[in-house]
Amino acid sequence: MLLRRRLTAATALLGASVVAASLAAPAQASPAPGVAPSLKKNLVSYYDFEHPARGNAAQERDLGRSGTTIDLVNGGAAMRVRDGARRHAIQLGQVNPSTAGNDDWKAGIYSASGVPSLHAFNAVRGATVAGWFKMTGTNPSPNSNTANPDDVYNAVGLIGVLTGDSDGHAVRSLLEIIDVSGTLHLVALGRRIDGGSSQTFAANTDWHSLLPQNTWVHLAATFDYDTGKMSLYKNGEPLDGFYTVSGDPWKLQGTPSPHLTSATDPRGLKIGGSFPQNTREANPCNCRMDGLMFLDRAITPREARLQYRIAKH
Repeated sequence: MLLRRRLTAATALLGASVVAASLAAPAQASPAPGVAPSLKKNLVSYYDFEHPARGNAAQERDLGRSGTTIDLVNGGAAMRVRDGARRHAIQLGQVNPSTAGNDDWKAGIYSASGVPSLHAFNAVRGATVAGWFKMTGTNPSPNSNTANPDDVYNAVGLIGVLTGDSDGHAVRSLLEIIDVSGTLHLVALGRRIDGGSSQTFAANTDWHSLLPQNTWVHLAATFDYDTGKMSLYKNGEPLDGFYTVSGDPWKLQGTPSPHLTSATDPRGLKIGGSFPQNTREANPCNCRMDGLMFLDRAITPREARLQYRIAKH
């Protein structure tokens, strides 16, 4: 009888401890579908636009480990459209080309004090941003911030991780189409040090060929902040390209390895244009996106190929 009482008491204490631990532990994100096994532990954020935030359809839940909910800016729930790998993708784009307003459809999150859930990108050695992209309109868009109706933006924003001191535009890692010496190129653009210089790796192939209209394409950009190596992939295959900045923009020379990014939490994520806090319009993308991935290391060529095959549209 005494043994039974002791076992009962011990069981009760254990049960109370389990309950207390479960209440104290942060909620875990759902397993991300269509992700290569070797990438899952480094998957900081993942958005498939099938998971509206509970109670707010104008936000999207994160299926990565960080649980970073993003805003569907200006278009809200209407930005989820029937398309993509499962049922939905996100529609992005410019709304009023001739008006200097804040109504472009874009997505992301911003905090001037940094986003704590994105701490994995604080003092990080590498990163990857990737996803599915489908051009659905004219890009680049008319520049709504100038008086000249013939002006167009010099870039088309895809996806990026902001720096720790960003105003909503400056990035730590970015996939974008941008003007390089007078010609638009698909690029990976990275910055190691907050407030420091960026480096750009630009694809040689014409961006229209890489992103044909109304066609889903898988893209990935990788950043090795320790060595300075950057890469671009289309549909799992590496793209030939060139670095646009000579010298040592990331300040790697003469300093010991490993080289890391600034020890600051990013101020957010930007998707389909800059300024996710919606204070300004810049570089909208008239496009759809799906299966967006943000990882805290540079994936390998084999992993890029495998991820494309697993998540193929």
